[in-house]
Amino acid sequence: MSENKPKIVVLGAGYAGMMTTKRLMQQFAPEEAEITLINKHNYHYQTTWLHEVAAGTIDVNRSRIMISDVINPKRVHLIYDTVKKINKADKTVQLENGKVDYDYLVVGLGFEKATFGIKGMEEHAFSIQSVDKSRLIRDHIEYQFARYRNEANPDSSMLTIIVGGAGFTGIEFLGELAERIPVLCKKYDIPRRDVRIIDIEAMETILPGFDEELLNYAKDSLEARGIEFKLGTMIKEVKADSVIVGEDNEEIKAGTIVWTGGVQANRIIGESGFELTKGKVNVDATLRAPGDEEVYMLGDCAWVMNNETGKPYPPTAQIAIQEADVCAHNIKTSIFGGTLQEFSFDDKGTVASLGGSDAMGTVFDGNKLYGLSASVMKNVIDDRYLFLLGGPMLVLRKGKFRPF
Repeated sequence: MSENKPKIVVLGAGYAGMMTTKRLMQQFAPEEAEITLINKHNYHYQTTWLHEVAAGTIDVNRSRIMISDVINPKRVHLIYDTVKKINKADKTVQLENGKVDYDYLVVGLGFEKATFGIKGMEEHAFSIQSVDKSRLIRDHIEYQFARYRNEANPDSSMLTIIVGGAGFTGIEFLGELAERIPVLCKKYDIPRRDVRIIDIEAMETILPGFDEELLNYAKDSLEARGIEFKLGTMIKEVKADSVIVGEDNEEIKAGTIVWTGGVQANRIIGESGFELTKGKVNVDATLRAPGDEEVYMLGDCAWVMNNETGKPYPPTAQIAIQEADVCAHNIKTSIFGGTLQEFSFDDKGTVASLGGSDAMGTVFDGNKLYGLSASVMKNVIDDRYLFLLGGPMLVLRKGKFRPF
């Protein structure tokens, strides 16, 4: 590649990174820019499917897509390596096995677990954070069933699963557990009543952002399938086999503890000198990091302000995908001239899966959906992303076509 071409480097192959790379390929001819995508693994995974991997309701390979299957290696330089640090002063990215320089940088390094200083959370709680961590949760839960079945005097708490947090990921994970646990009970010949699934949430409600009718539907659906809720209850401490909760410091024994209560930007962002607000970078309306006009922060690394509410948009997959369009446009504009575009979220609605054929949410200007129709819409939303990323063939290979 010619040395005088602008070098555009994308860090991370999540939703934002993958879609930005796709859009950059469309915005630039091969001779106009050198595009590099750097990712730890040679695959992209559907973050919004990881709760299913963790519960064991889908195979791990269903959630993974080989990067080279959707990003042409002849158009984009693919580097599979671990990012160690961003050096803003000399505009380089330090990798585990080398260094890459850039003219424009797109940071989509994703999230990591935010523990909020809760004692023992980092050491003892699982998190739905990556393919491997999600697979570990799945295997650990089944291992607890095998132990319970084979030990002479098993502790009943082996089959207690505690989920910390009742946000989107937590509720969707509970829905998948509600489907998976009866299957494991049958497999290991264990009565369903021996298993407890407890959700612990500091707020008085589940699913902030949904209206009362929708969240009541979700809670009723999950409780009907054996999920217990302890709302308005803070986790004070996590131990190897229990959690301490509430003002009275109640101890609840458990064989599996999964934290879904919060995420923050990859720690590399802060270590590289970017200013963080509650674990993320407040970007401007054009998605650039303050004081670094050549650096774009997307997805879980960034807070993007909603000017109507004065609050940041929640960093969802839908927003990350839309950010890619603005980012690619603005990089091209920065190189060739024109007007930078400001990000404006086009809310197409939000649907939360509750396991199996149950779901609930809103679509198209607040229209509410429940049950089967919501579940079908959830699949449509997931398949739409696959179509945008890899066209109809990817939808056919990886899409969700559940028989109802």
